[in-house]
Amino acid sequence: MRVTKRSLKGRDGEIAVTPETLDDLWHLKYIIEKGDIVFALTKRKADSASDKLRPEKMEKKNVRLGIRVEDLEFHRFSNRLRIHGVIEQGMDTGSYHTLNIEDGTNVSIVKTWKKDQVERIDEAEASSKRPKVVVVAVEEGDADIGLVRHYGIELYSHITQSSGKGEGTLREAFFSEIVDPLVHAASGSEAIVVAGPGFTKEDFLKYLTSKEPELASRAIVEDTASVGMSGFQEVLKRGAVDRIMEESRIARESKLMDELLKEISTDGKVSYGLDEVKSAQDFGAIETLLVADEFLRMEREKGSIDDFLQSVEHSRGNIVIFSTIFEPGQKLLSLGGIAALLRFKI
Repeated sequence: MRVTKRSLKGRDGEIAVTPETLDDLWHLKYIIEKGDIVFALTKRKADSASDKLRPEKMEKKNVRLGIRVEDLEFHRFSNRLRIHGVIEQGMDTGSYHTLNIEDGTNVSIVKTWKKDQVERIDEAEASSKRPKVVVVAVEEGDADIGLVRHYGIELYSHITQSSGKGEGTLREAFFSEIVDPLVHAASGSEAIVVAGPGFTKEDFLKYLTSKEPELASRAIVEDTASVGMSGFQEVLKRGAVDRIMEESRIARESKLMDELLKEISTDGKVSYGLDEVKSAQDFGAIETLLVADEFLRMEREKGSIDDFLQSVEHSRGNIVIFSTIFEPGQKLLSLGGIAALLRFKI
């Protein structure tokens, strides 16, 4: 997600963003609320006298509208966020309109911002600036390192062995030439895909394991017919990058969910359900608060949850928002949508 404008005075103000991935649209679903004003470029039919006489000739014009949000829907499989409400700024004020927000649509949001919403914007922006996955496509004597960006894979480095294929020390020297730029490229990434034809990729991974075991522990292997950009495209088409990104978030949330369920099974340091969790906070016992994003959205519509979240933060508790797209978030919903790992048993 790219932030194109940030104008805040205290908690009130405007942030303009351009979503670049499906995840960014998902973030916006839980940032934009009923009552916010959202601006975006959209299409709307011109409403002139001649148009009314010949409605079949009415053409849609590109206009920038600001609408007061009444409801929104996230269409995961069509990569679209639909925002519906009354036009407050632009043509046909007072009429209803629906904004269709897709990847690349610049959206300006005017509202009273909550701390976790600003943090969610910051996290999505930071995420867009670092490659979460690095691909190294390698065959005998030839290797390419690519950074996975939202728009595709960017070539980071090309390495060629100067003395033919080579074996033994020559081959190790070639592998060594790959490791140094790979270490730099993969700084801050969550995973590495080692790809290519034949068995060279497996041999390189063994070498990487001996030299950089922590880095190698984040690697998976994929077969491709070639290296270079065509090899990168094969990796994308096979869905390896999508699996890594999804599994990374699931892994983090699953670990917390496993810990929660373990504490529940042993009647340990845990509380779940809104009433129990609020009671635990009265004792200052919350160490980590787990909240399902769907539960948070519904509670915000009631207007009663944010004071509680602030009290958890003030008592130095951590807050983790779970995505209900994935199984850990669904499990949390089944427990009431909110739970807490406690500092001590109550």
